[in-house]
Amino acid sequence: MHSAGSLSLLPPRAVAMAMASPVLLLVAALCALLVAAGEARADAAVGASAFRSRGTDPNMEVKFDFSPFLIQYKNGRVQRFMGTAFVPPSLDARTGVASKDVVVDQGTGLRARIYRPSRRAVVGGGGGRLPVLVYFHGGAFVVESAFDPVYHSYLNALTARAGVVAVSVNYRLAPEHPLPAAYDDAWAALSWVLENARPGGGGEPWLSKHGDASRLFLAGDSAGGNIAHNLAMRAGQQGGGAARTAIRGVALLDPYFLGRYVSPGAERAWGFICAGRYGTGHPYVNPAALPAAAWRALPPPRVLMTVSGQDRLGPFQRAYVDALRASGWRGEARLYVTPGEGHCYFLNNLAAPKAAMHMATLAAFINGS
Repeated sequence: MHSAGSLSLLPPRAVAMAMASPVLLLVAALCALLVAAGEARADAAVGASAFRSRGTDPNMEVKFDFSPFLIQYKNGRVQRFMGTAFVPPSLDARTGVASKDVVVDQGTGLRARIYRPSRRAVVGGGGGRLPVLVYFHGGAFVVESAFDPVYHSYLNALTARAGVVAVSVNYRLAPEHPLPAAYDDAWAALSWVLENARPGGGGEPWLSKHGDASRLFLAGDSAGGNIAHNLAMRAGQQGGGAARTAIRGVALLDPYFLGRYVSPGAERAWGFICAGRYGTGHPYVNPAALPAAAWRALPPPRVLMTVSGQDRLGPFQRAYVDALRASGWRGEARLYVTPGEGHCYFLNNLAAPKAAMHMATLAAFINGS
């Protein structure tokens, strides 16, 4: 942009001379216009050159645009737009819940955040031993963490309300670690919890002193609900062992499930998450396609499915409950629907009536009512 006065483009002495003669004034104006035109062409050339540089810069060439979550560039760099904030473990002043971070697997870098209720809740929890909740956060398998402020607040509140020792698992994310990495991390976390919750076993003291491994629950929202389901299925399919007998319930909170026929965008996203290893008809993401015999091997006696009325994944979540009930599985499947709310609304504004009721339902499920 240039100033409105053409003469301002000229040196002061030339301006003075031009003002003394109409002819010189006209010449000066023409010269100013020519100078301005030349500058505009130069600016345009510089801009075009910069645009071409960005277009050919390998660091900026997009390989996959998974907005609003992230963009992956062709050089492998991943730029995340959400879920990267970190809040340290703490003693929560509002609930009295304490938390700390632990390393589950040195080899993969798998970590978790453990939550313990207030000392008063621990003392009143039947000899100091409380149900154990293994929780998996959401985020489409590609964003968020167990250390995000939203999940830290949610787990503080849930730990206090349900009276549990909670283990929030920070599983590896795609695309750097495509599925089944998150499923493998979930299995490693479950094995670690069962090992460390043994009384007198010398493991993690919050689990060994206060956790009751015979009352173990799996839960997760969105992608975390998908992980919780597949973890329970793995425990059932591998047969026997502590994992199969310890799981007393699975809570799937607006889980990330699809079907064989979905939109092209959903199909591309799932292919990105698993690096093209599994189609949308695979039981990992379409459990409704499981044969009845596979459903009957699901170990927990109780399943809670929550569905938000405006969630586009709702039909797939309802199909899960229908398939489970029709399979001959001997457990109890409960469907809890919140009308008028979107996907995983309950994670924010925990004091809102619908979110509070959602958490109360989950806490009651864990405590057997």
